[in-house]
Amino acid sequence: MQTTTQAAQTTTGTTPLAEASQPGRLMSLDVFRGLTVMGMILVNNPGDWGHIYAPLEHAHWHGCTPTDLIFPFFLFIVGVSITYALDGARQQPATHGRTMLRVLKRAAILFGLGLFSALFPKFEFSTVRIPGVLARIAVVFLVCGVLFLKTNRKQQIGLLAFILIFYNVLMQLVPVPGYGPANLEAGTNLGAWLDRAVLGEAHLWKQSRTWDPEGMLSTLPAIGTGLLGLLAGQWLRRREVEPATRVAWLFVAGAGCVVLGMVWNGWFLINKALWTSSYVLYTGGLALALLAGLYWLVDVQQYRRWTLPPLVYGVNAITVFFLSGLIPRLLNMVKLTGANGQETGLRNWLYDTLFVPYFSPVNASLAGAITCVLIWFVVLWLMYRRNIIIKV
Repeated sequence: MQTTTQAAQTTTGTTPLAEASQPGRLMSLDVFRGLTVMGMILVNNPGDWGHIYAPLEHAHWHGCTPTDLIFPFFLFIVGVSITYALDGARQQPATHGRTMLRVLKRAAILFGLGLFSALFPKFEFSTVRIPGVLARIAVVFLVCGVLFLKTNRKQQIGLLAFILIFYNVLMQLVPVPGYGPANLEAGTNLGAWLDRAVLGEAHLWKQSRTWDPEGMLSTLPAIGTGLLGLLAGQWLRRREVEPATRVAWLFVAGAGCVVLGMVWNGWFLINKALWTSSYVLYTGGLALALLAGLYWLVDVQQYRRWTLPPLVYGVNAITVFFLSGLIPRLLNMVKLTGANGQETGLRNWLYDTLFVPYFSPVNASLAGAITCVLIWFVVLWLMYRRNIIIKV
């Protein structure tokens, strides 16, 4: 990882980073990324996993809640970001080799951070979960980075269509070895079988050990989510097209994807854990529409005074996601005696002391999650004021 310090420029009524407003960079994309990561922190840090409001939980299997939008939004943003980060290199084929090595290096670091997070603090290599959020981000970034350098827009559209149709065929027509006909059930679908066959049950999601929500096969359509971001980013970079036209067509594309996803849901159900083709289109369409709205509001109309909270999250997104997973475990390594006389970790003690006595169980859990978001905002704001970006 790399820390950079940059000169500040005044663009939002505070003192934002030059990185967030330099020419050719979308402030709306940083805001979109920040809103997404704020959502990640909120849903990943309830005070009590047994008491959560329904919209802040994933769908039990098929279906889509607001929480199920967060990860595909982030992968979509990865795709959009690639078009801004690699456009210069794309125009210079002689540099493609070096650029792909940089892309590979960053993907390897992301994958390594994911493994470290899964290992910490016990470092039990025999049961470490290999798939995960950061691992999937790494793969999508790597594949989409190479595709952006080596393919054109029409090829990317064709590849996206092929991926979604091919994945549908695999999941609904290919028999599952040892189980029989193709199916979409949690532990017996083709993706679950592949994960167990290649990685082994010990290296899958500990809540199941028979399947993984970030499994190998479902990473294929997740690349499709990244491709949607690539296509959106290339469209937004077409300066010869009026901003209003760019926004309008993004909305049209988003609405079309949502409708197509809902139609496809009729036979290939929307499902985050399987990352079904209908889920790719439905969530990708919503991401297109939200990006269009933010682009119009923040970059075209320059209505930016409200953007400080998501902006400070957006410019250090991977940093806060990684640390927010580690810090609670570090806190719980400090042992205290709880109100019931039993030993408990510091993080749990703080929750039991500061929230449980004053709220109903579900509201205490929500208050704990909101407090997490606010604490990280303070940390990131201090970094922001000092123009510190930790780049992976």
